[in-house]
Amino acid sequence: MVPLAGTELIHTPVQLYRHLLRCCRQLPSAAIQQHYRHAIRQVSFSHVLIDEDDPKRIHMIIQRAVKDAEWILDKVRVAG
Repeated sequence: MVPLAGTELIHTPVQLYRHLLRCCRQLPSAAIQQHYRHAIRQVSFSHVLIDEDDPKRIHMIIQRAVKDAEWILDKVRVAG
């Protein structure tokens, strides 16, 4: 698994949101891109990150989201 470029610069929920939307552009079809964009918006605006105050928890959520994005992109690359 190759880390995505720029992931070390993600420190805020807004940066994470923008990064994940950019990752969607690497997905193969418009339907898959739309599916993941919708999922990202749902999670981002469901107050999971907006209402979280604990910096350690925010960091943990960001790390997990980046790792999940890397996994999805690797899965698509292997399948394609």
